[in-house]
Amino acid sequence: MKTLLQVILLATAVFLAACETAPPVQEMSDARQAIAVAKEAGAADRAAFHLKAAERYLASAEQKLGERAYSQARRDANQAKMKALDALKASEESNDN
Repeated sequence: MKTLLQVILLATAVFLAACETAPPVQEMSDARQAIAVAKEAGAADRAAFHLKAAERYLASAEQKLGERAYSQARRDANQAKMKALDALKASEESNDN
C-alpha cells in the first residue's frame, strides 16, 4: 500500500512538473484571439482601459515566454484573456445603451 501511494505521488509530481515546463501555447492563442474579438467589437473606443490592460498582460506573457518562465507566462496570458473579455463585455454594454 505504501509503495502504491509513493508511485501515485511520483506520477502526480511528474505530471505537474511537465505542465510547468511546457510553453503555454493554448493560453497565448486564447489571449490573442480574445483581444482580437474585443477590438472587432469596438473595445479600442468603448473599453480602452480594459483593452490596454489586456495588451499589457499579453506583452508581459510574451516576454516571459521568451525567458522560458512558462508558469508566469501562462498566468499573464490568462490575465490578458480575462481583461480582453472584460473589454468585450464593456464594449457590448456601451453598444446597448
